Amino acid sequence: MNDQRGFRFPWFALILVVLLYGFMAFTMRGSSEEAITAQGIEQLVESPEKIDSVLVIASEANATGSVHIKTGNGISYTASLADTGAFTEKLDSKNIDYSVRVSSGFRLGDYMPYIVMLIMFMVILRVMTGGKAGGQMMNFGKSRARLAIRTELTMNDVAGMAEEKGELQEIVEFLRNPKSFVEMGARIPKGVILVGPPGTGKTLLAKAVAGEAGVPFFSISGSDFVEMYVGVGAARVRDMFEEAKKNAPCIIFIDEIDAVARRRGTGLGGSHDEREQTLNQMLVEMDGFSQSQGIIVMAATNRVDILDPAIMRPGRFDRKVVVSKPDVAARESILKLHSKNKHLAGDVDLKRVAQTTAGYTGADLENLLNEAAISAVMEKKAQIDQTDINDAFIKTGIGKEKRSKVISERDKKITAYHETGHAILFHLLEDVGPVHIISIIPTGEGAAGYTMPLPDKDDTFITKQQLKHMMMAAMGGRIAEELICEDVTTGASQDIKQVTNIARSMVMQYGMSDKIGMINCNEEGDDVFLGYDIAHNKSYSDEMLSLIDSEVRALVDECYRAAKEMIIAHKEVLEKSCALLLEKEKITGEEFAALFN
Repeated sequence: MNDQRGFRFPWFALILVVLLYGFMAFTMRGSSEEAITAQGIEQLVESPEKIDSVLVIASEANATGSVHIKTGNGISYTASLADTGAFTEKLDSKNIDYSVRVSSGFRLGDYMPYIVMLIMFMVILRVMTGGKAGGQMMNFGKSRARLAIRTELTMNDVAGMAEEKGELQEIVEFLRNPKSFVEMGARIPKGVILVGPPGTGKTLLAKAVAGEAGVPFFSISGSDFVEMYVGVGAARVRDMFEEAKKNAPCIIFIDEIDAVARRRGTGLGGSHDEREQTLNQMLVEMDGFSQSQGIIVMAATNRVDILDPAIMRPGRFDRKVVVSKPDVAARESILKLHSKNKHLAGDVDLKRVAQTTAGYTGADLENLLNEAAISAVMEKKAQIDQTDINDAFIKTGIGKEKRSKVISERDKKITAYHETGHAILFHLLEDVGPVHIISIIPTGEGAAGYTMPLPDKDDTFITKQQLKHMMMAAMGGRIAEELICEDVTTGASQDIKQVTNIARSMVMQYGMSDKIGMINCNEEGDDVFLGYDIAHNKSYSDEMLSLIDSEVRALVDECYRAAKEMIIAHKEVLEKSCALLLEKEKITGEEFAALFN
């Protein structure tokens, strides 16, 4: 049964106010005139001196009507008349002035209070019964989970997640035939939580499990449980599981579960009563239904570190499936899946595209091909060619180029030297290159130009040398400005920020400092607004903080000196590349590599 105790009273009070208004309108209208009998009217007519005014309302259809008499003391009387003609003759015989009004039998003003009451009642009824504008005010306790009786997606529609699909195959088999598991005495996981960065396909994977098993699929967001009214979230949880039991075996999928399942008793203020009540009810429901009911709860989050430990224990979310970003082979299979309904030209090499999109998620790859298709349509092409994909890659990764933006010759020259400085180090340092495209065309992200490297492999672990090379490549723009322009600009601000962040991570997090050693001094993850305590002590002393600063500075200086020596040694390439960029505005990696010969 739905729990609506938290919001019945306000609506009952509003209805009471409306009814009271109608009653007052009726009584106020009636209180101005006193109804008397026809005999009473006859007696008043016998005393003309007491009468101030007389209004006879005659019916248009017959001889009946009514009379309204106002006396000298301010009291008004009304009565019905069987024969208005006979009554007016009597008034004439008594020399009493009167006025006559013919009525058709209907006066809107007489019924206005009732009309207003009816309109207000219909508006309130519309709001209470879930009108689109009303927002289902009386259905707060009802679950907002959307039910799909059968999803069309299957595991064949999910590419690049072989291991993840294998882990979930047990869930599919249980949903298909739960009886065999129960007879064997096996306890199937009650809950599966999918953990991974945004866009990696967590929701898609959950739908594919439901489609593969052929069972109903309830989907809801974690934020749909929490409202400003106390008790609503818990009521929705109860109602959702009641609906799931009626459709078992089935899957309940809760997207962004961290909105409702953050750890209790922490954060700014110490607690959140409504959210914690909702979480407590979810804990009870997940631990309450029996194994034979066939309800599997699946959830997705990219912040598993802030979830309450109680919801992660066996018996609730028993299994955690990590859905990570795809590797190069997985990216190629994802691209093939999303290109099935697209017309690709012969020069499109999806394997090459997969190599150039390191770090892209499944959603990023789908968006890349979609942007390429849009570009092909705008160019009136019959097929998507490699140029469209390259343009889409730049548009999604860096920002759309603004070729019409007016740039001064001075700024163009500084940008050309700056981007060439990056490109020289990308070309010479094998851990960060090679160069793919160099451009001095402004982009939508506010950059005056860009240098795009082309990593040819995905590395799970990054070495200390790779991190140093990344720092050196980021410094190349500032070094080129110093050597050629004999001054520096603000264009390297993001590069300096990137270098500083890498150096601090090496010293404080990765244990790559000889003086500090393998000590983790990084505490950036303990964010009070993400579910942790507001007060915590630093795990290192002020002396350690000073040592960290000196090690970061030493690391940055070391990389700066090495990068500067390499650019000075290839100053001729710097000049040639700058001249070529000023002429063409954009050059390829092959054109840049030819300058070294």
